[in-house]
Amino acid sequence: MSLDLPNPIGAYFAAKNAHDIDAMLAPFAEDAHVRDEGRDYNGHAAIRAWMEETTRKYRVTVTPEEITTDGARLTIRALVSGDFPGSPAYLTYRFVGIGDRITDLEIG
Repeated sequence: MSLDLPNPIGAYFAAKNAHDIDAMLAPFAEDAHVRDEGRDYNGHAAIRAWMEETTRKYRVTVTPEEITTDGARLTIRALVSGDFPGSPAYLTYRFVGIGDRITDLEIG
C-alpha cells in the first residue's frame, strides 16, 4: 500500500530504507526529540548517534501501511523488517512536526 505522507515524513522513511543517515536526519528540527526502545534523544547530535547505532545494528526497512492524525500528531503503523528478533514486526511511529520539520518522534 502506498500512503500519501507529508514531505518530511516521506523523506525520513525513504532515507531510512536507503540507510542514509544524513538524509534521515535532514527532516528533523535542530532541537527535535526522539523516543525509541525506552530511551530519549534530544537534538541533532544525539539523534544522529541513535540513527547510526540502530542502522548499523538492525538494518531495517520500513513499509508504512496505515496513517491516522490526531491534531498535530500523525501516527503511522508500519511493517518493519531487519536484523532483530521477531522480524518482521509492526511498529507505530508517532510524529509531531512544525512546518517542514519533524519536532518529535516516538517509536513503539
